[in-house]
Amino acid sequence: MYHNKKIAFIGTTGSSFYGFRADIIRKLVADNQTVYAFTSEYTQKCLEKIRALGAIPITYQLSRGGLNPFADIQSFLQLKKLLRQIQPDIVFSYFAKPVIYGSMAAKAAKVPVIIGMLEGLGYTFTDQPEGQTAKTKIIRSIQVLLYKISFPCLHKMIFLNPDDQHDLVTNYGLKVPEVHILGGIGLNLKDYSYTVANTCSVKFLFIGRLLKEKGVFELIQAIRIVKSKYPDAHFTVLGEIDHQNMGALKQVELDQLLAEQLFEYPGYVTNVNKWITDSSVFVLPSYREGVPRSTQEAMAIGRPVITTDVPGCRETVEDGVNGFLVPRWDAETLAEKMCYFIENPEQVNIMGFESYKIALEKFDAEKVNSKLIEIMGLKNLNEKTS
Repeated sequence: MYHNKKIAFIGTTGSSFYGFRADIIRKLVADNQTVYAFTSEYTQKCLEKIRALGAIPITYQLSRGGLNPFADIQSFLQLKKLLRQIQPDIVFSYFAKPVIYGSMAAKAAKVPVIIGMLEGLGYTFTDQPEGQTAKTKIIRSIQVLLYKISFPCLHKMIFLNPDDQHDLVTNYGLKVPEVHILGGIGLNLKDYSYTVANTCSVKFLFIGRLLKEKGVFELIQAIRIVKSKYPDAHFTVLGEIDHQNMGALKQVELDQLLAEQLFEYPGYVTNVNKWITDSSVFVLPSYREGVPRSTQEAMAIGRPVITTDVPGCRETVEDGVNGFLVPRWDAETLAEKMCYFIENPEQVNIMGFESYKIALEKFDAEKVNSKLIEIMGLKNLNEKTS
């Protein structure tokens, strides 16, 4: 007989459920599982979209970036109470704070299977060209302490890349029974159709928040270098300014760059796949990632990638095969590789097809979700379905 399980996903933003968890939620619901979606940042529209996936939204309070321990204790107590009421069979937490407090709450609520997933280690574990500030080091120490307390509550921990496992679990001696490397959260490849790029004019595309750690300042330097050699070179930047982030590009700086006509800037867009299709080469000079979704999207559509040789980014590029890995913080080498594609436009679609093949192998959501379901211990149940 088919056994129904209750699965509680604990996240933060409501949009993360229908933006990144939609495929696995639909799959679990289709397999007769009951799915709860815990969100702390939401609108009524977000909750409606979560319900449309077949999940049951549960709201709770959590300050994603706050450092108030009393507020975090309240979040833990609220989560524990909610989990005791629902009595899920599996709790699956993602993002740093939900992994910490969701896992401890699940342990206190006697949940049988507790799983955590970190899709990146965040800015506290990201090296900076001038070194990390004392404040960042203190915050990292606190975060590691909280991981040391919460990780033993987990039965399984998931990272997207092996560097994150090494830099957190190995370096700090954290205890967790099982660790899995997922390799990317995956894409519904039907939404990102392979296309041949137009190479009559090589167009470069960056997608990401306009933050220092996304490499936006190195990108700007590299664009200046390329344009000094090829004035008609075309660049597009997609993404928002994160005004709450100290490393963000300032609005006045952006306005000046736009006045110079250094790059095209549509801002934040929802039709990312169209912009990728209209581009030739994807560029992401980030300082550190989990496994960047934007790069996966570009690869699925068949675009070569220039990115940095850092955790997460190096999972997406075979250097010289589907693009190039460049040293972090190195605008000159970044510019050199962009010039390579301008000078060798025939390589755009040759390397782009290699990106497409890698995406099919590594980033297909069906394959990724099958792996996640197996990690959850649901694979055998599915096989018994009659």
